[in-house]
This record gives sequence, structure tokens and C-alpha cells, in this order.
Amino acid sequence: MNILFIGDIFGNPGRKMVANHLADLASSRAVDLVIANGENAAGGFGITPRLVQELLGAGIEVITGGNHIWDRKEILEFFPKEPRLLRPANYPAAIGEGVYKGVSKGGVEYAVMNLQGRVFMANTDCPFRAADRLLEALPASCKIRIVDLHAEATSEKVAMGWYLDSRVTAVLGTHTHVPTADERVLPKGTAYITDVGMTGPYDSVIGVNKEAIIQRFLTQIPARFDAAENDARLAAVLIEADVETGRATRIERIQVRGD
Repeated sequence: MNILFIGDIFGNPGRKMVANHLADLASSRAVDLVIANGENAAGGFGITPRLVQELLGAGIEVITGGNHIWDRKEILEFFPKEPRLLRPANYPAAIGEGVYKGVSKGGVEYAVMNLQGRVFMANTDCPFRAADRLLEALPASCKIRIVDLHAEATSEKVAMGWYLDSRVTAVLGTHTHVPTADERVLPKGTAYITDVGMTGPYDSVIGVNKEAIIQRFLTQIPARFDAAENDARLAAVLIEADVETGRATRIERIQVRGD
């Protein structure tokens, strides 16, 4: 089974990359399941119901979130209507779900779990214990298990990879918008990468107009942060997994540049 995970979709440039390149990428790489982090799809901050539908219509089957998933107020009442939109499971919130269980086009059961780190981030519940609870609730027949860990600290992400090795198919880091080069399959069969990277404008500071960010660092005065536009790229990883065991056999970084 081939699983494509797309890193943080940032604003209109990121959505255009998905619209322009996902279908060809999924076809050429024989992708069975597409997952993406979409919490920054709306101008870099949050996601709206319309954009959820747009991304699902483009071929993404599950959308994960993170600390910005709550930024657009209209998304709160939309969560119960769309189970394929996730928020981190370790938020102490009654809104939305942190796991989605589905069946791929090839008839394979899978689960996508969304967790958020706590180091340098909001004081949420423990993501490690939340992972335990989610896994305990999954049926034994569901072998393909993908975790999006939306976190800042590399140490926390690496620790989660080792903690879940053998228990999930993949632990994939999101949030920093900077792709890392440490993709590997851990000894007991879990694919891991610290950060998949951003799908959006790389002529920027992690997606935002670079001049505004530089001025913020120079002056410490709050300023409006607008999404940048240029050098759009699609960042993703492709995971090959054994459907009988749920173990990953391969992970590959993918980056597609815009025209």
C-alpha cells in the first residue's frame, strides 16, 4: 500500500500546488491513500468549511490539524459535519475528533491519528498517553495506522517515533514548515520523519511575507502577517507499507516545484 502524506498546506499557493499536481503525483506513484495537514490553508491561519471541501475534492482523503485549526470561528460548528477533518486528539476539547478510521480505495482499513506536542506549544494533554488511548481503541484488523505529530521540538517528535515504533505504520512530523532530511524506517517497522515540510511559498519565512517577519524581529512591534506568493512547492512523503502487518517498508521525501 502506498500512502502519500502532504505537509502543511499554506494559503492559496499551497492549495494551488495541490490542485495542480496531486492528481498526477497520485497516479504516477500508484498512491492508495492521500493525507494532508491543512490547518494553514486559509491565508496561512486556520481553515474554512469551503476549503475543507476544496481539498477533499482535490483528492485528499483525510485532513489533519494543529494549533491553528481553531483560528477560523466558522470551522467550529463544521467539525461534526465532516469526520475527515481532524484536530489534535490531546486537546481537552469536545469539538471534533482526533482520529479517523476509513477504508482505502483498495479495501484496506486504516486509521489517521492527529496529536500535538507540548514543548514550546500550548499546554495540552500528554500526546504520548493520548496515543496509547487511541491505539487501544482501534480494532486489531486495522493495521495501517498513520500519526501526524504537530510539534515544535525535534526531541519530542523523535521520542514519539521511538515510543510508537512497531505500534503504528508512520509517525510524521508537521508544524515547523521546514522539511527535514531524517526520513527512515525505524527498526520495528515504523516510518519516521521529523518534519514533512510546507506545501506553500518558499520565498518567505515559513510561508509569511519575509519583510514583515524581518521587521518584527528587528523592532518587536506586532505587524500584519500576510501569506507570501512566490516559489511554491509541494512537500510530501510517500510511505510504502505491508497491509498484512501494518509495517512500513519504505519512506521517501518528495518535493514538487511550481511552474
